[in-house]
Amino acid sequence: MSLWRLEWLRLVRTRRWIALVGVYVFFGLLGPVTARYLSEILSFAGGELQGATIEFPPPVPADGMAQYVSNVMQIGTLVTVVVAAGSVAFDALPEMGIFLRTRVPQVLRILIPRMVVTAVAVVVAFVLGSLAAWYETWALIGTLDARAVVAGVAYGSLFLVFVVALVAAVAGRAGSVLGTVMVSILILLVMPVIGIADAVGRWLPSYLAGALGALPSGAARPADYLGAASVTMAAIAGLTWLAVALARRREL
Repeated sequence: MSLWRLEWLRLVRTRRWIALVGVYVFFGLLGPVTARYLSEILSFAGGELQGATIEFPPPVPADGMAQYVSNVMQIGTLVTVVVAAGSVAFDALPEMGIFLRTRVPQVLRILIPRMVVTAVAVVVAFVLGSLAAWYETWALIGTLDARAVVAGVAYGSLFLVFVVALVAAVAGRAGSVLGTVMVSILILLVMPVIGIADAVGRWLPSYLAGALGALPSGAARPADYLGAASVTMAAIAGLTWLAVALARRREL
């Protein structure tokens, strides 16, 4: 059995794909509903304060995708980090690490299938969630520009591939699953802080995370994300090389 097939079977049989698809599709279905009925939800929760009534403008189609992105790029990214760490940190269980390293001559052949399969699973889950949000937005609020949505999905997918590559690089140093998750989340939290300055932030991978929310609203153009996309692709290549190098060094 090839390592590629083994990784696919492990993803399916451990039910990790359910966690990914479930989270992304859940928020894809929830986001447009929240955008459409936000005022009603808040009124039921106590929307009046000392006689003052809080009123919201009528929802527009872009609000459905914005709600989806605001939720999924937090919870969904966290789930992605956990699932990716459980896959790429194969040395976390010494028995597993020794078993693989003594039977596979190159660590590259161990790590790459785990990274690629995880990245594909995450992207598929994100796309399914985006399609669910797109459909519900159309059904509840109105139509969206298809080109803007497709571009936003592409940029968001690229960001999630970066997340997987980042986790793989961290795993080569941290070793344990918990350590990999904590360090990866810390790095992902620091990036938006560094990107507060717009001149810096628009070049960071984290800038791509909001593309699906901004593009349908007309707040940005697809070309505005090309710089961040170029940096992200270079970062993915660099992090993949670093992950392999650190995993190989662990053999010594």
